[in-house]
Amino acid sequence: MMRVIASDWLKIRGRGVWLLALLGPLGVMAIQALNFGLRLDYMKSIYAGHLWEGLLEQTMQFVPMTLLLGSTLICSLIAGIEHQTGAWKQLLALPVSRISVFVSKLLLALLLLSVSCLLLPVFLAALGLLLGFPAVELPVIDLLRTGFPSFAAALPFTALQLWLSLVSRNQSLAVSVGVITAIMSPFLTSLPEWVPTNWVYYAWSGPGRPGFAGAGIALGLLLLIPGAVHFGRKDVS
Repeated sequence: MMRVIASDWLKIRGRGVWLLALLGPLGVMAIQALNFGLRLDYMKSIYAGHLWEGLLEQTMQFVPMTLLLGSTLICSLIAGIEHQTGAWKQLLALPVSRISVFVSKLLLALLLLSVSCLLLPVFLAALGLLLGFPAVELPVIDLLRTGFPSFAAALPFTALQLWLSLVSRNQSLAVSVGVITAIMSPFLTSLPEWVPTNWVYYAWSGPGRPGFAGAGIALGLLLLIPGAVHFGRKDVS
């Protein structure tokens, strides 16, 4: 497993995958920089006395979509490296199980998404301070919550995207499913809470926040099993 992880780590160097991990939180911050920068006085009048909360509230409208889209692109790029270089036969000839290969690539995707979730609160804190928000009121815990609970709730989607990306050389299906789901995610919140796509948002906002994050982890682990088994039995070329 460690050899496979080390191999996957080397393969993403110079492939622009790390750039995706940066662009996600940077894009969300840029949207809020425009949102607050162009109408700062108006936003301060709305969120008077709780500016940080206002910034986080506005930001979380875009985090689920960005996280789902980022998962789609990262998983597709990780799988695309193997498909484009035709390295499957060489990789699968190593004395490791296919399940280990699947898990290794999932761990790599989760690592990249974790970097994005770690950068997001840093960027938001920097933006708030630049806008003149009170430094003494910096909500460190709430800033950290902007990414990681939603990241946990999105685990089923990430596992599904990696599954689709790995078993098919043509990435159009996986990318189409991911992009459409990401674009539609703001409109799916009208559906019942048990719909998995809504967990990404409800893990941040709602009375049962930890439950949605936990449900995401549980369902993600369940999807990992059939995905790894299918990948292990499929003839990947």
